[in-house]
Amino acid sequence: MNAPTGRLPIHTAYVGAHLFHARLASHWGELALQVLKMYAPDASDLAAAVDRALHDRVYTQLRHKLEREPIEDLRIDFEDGFGTRSDEEEDAAAHAAGAEVADGIATRTLPPCFGIRIKPLVPEHGTRGGRTLERFVTSLVERSGGKLPAHFTVTLPKVANREEVAALVHLLEDLEARLHLAAGALTLELMVETPRVILGPEGRCPLPALVAAARGRCVGVHFGVYDYLAALEIAPSHHRLRHPACDHARHVMQVALAGTGVLLSAGSTNVLPVPPRDHLVRAWRLHFEDVRHSLVGGFYHGWDLHPAQLVTRYVAAYGFFRECLESPAAGAVLEDPAARSVRASLIRRAFDCGAINEAEAKAALS
Repeated sequence: MNAPTGRLPIHTAYVGAHLFHARLASHWGELALQVLKMYAPDASDLAAAVDRALHDRVYTQLRHKLEREPIEDLRIDFEDGFGTRSDEEEDAAAHAAGAEVADGIATRTLPPCFGIRIKPLVPEHGTRGGRTLERFVTSLVERSGGKLPAHFTVTLPKVANREEVAALVHLLEDLEARLHLAAGALTLELMVETPRVILGPEGRCPLPALVAAARGRCVGVHFGVYDYLAALEIAPSHHRLRHPACDHARHVMQVALAGTGVLLSAGSTNVLPVPPRDHLVRAWRLHFEDVRHSLVGGFYHGWDLHPAQLVTRYVAAYGFFRECLESPAAGAVLEDPAARSVRASLIRRAFDCGAINEAEAKAALS
């Protein structure tokens, strides 16, 4: 199985295919900085907004992050964020998005990790999803001279069975062969959005079998909060990332895929931080607590759907990592080798996302 190589992003930003352009990452950073300047111009204002004490350096680190690398991972969304459109519209969007990504490679404006989300490979959408994938990758490769973004992945939503995963693997293999790409260059990630993917009819969790069906290409499994809760017929007014049903599903994901190296994602907060001020601050606080809840639960990755969510994504993560990396009081805590291994992994994540600098990472490892 192929575990993610290099850095591990702490979030993925989703944007509809019709909205994507080569400079979108820096544009999101600019918008996030504008919102920060308007609603939390200093550290005390931001601390009040999220109702949490902040480390002295977090505000400065946040600004540097939004200026330097606002998005760590991005998905061009041809599913819910794009909607149902005519074949002509989606064909044109797939071709245009591929060309924009090629321009982003040439100008070095893409995030470190990148990919697209296609429509589900089920009878009513299967042909459309494969067609979009083929047009996007072909446009990208032809425009870029055969180059792909680093850590490029294809997200398969609403996966229900091994056959859908195998169908995507076949599509990726065919594209690699036809476009002269290296074998395995196109990776995939799966989305958990239905109860049957957590517990199958025979009483077992199908996730290990789904990952195995990817034949080494699966680098991530993401949880879809709102489709999952809807499938359980939970009232929409109670759809939220911290619902107990979501916690249960995520715990099963952890147990089923522990030790595999597959990156797990907690999902998104769909209350967006937009004006007026009272609403924006409430949305910031909700997102901050959702991110922190996921981090405490061992899910170090989530989704962001709006530029202003970058503020609370990084503030929550930076504070959490700093807390985790503080050495236990001498003689007060007996830390076993397994815990030290987790600490080393957290140090890597903290350094990669900008929560700590190189000197702090070295000190934490010593």
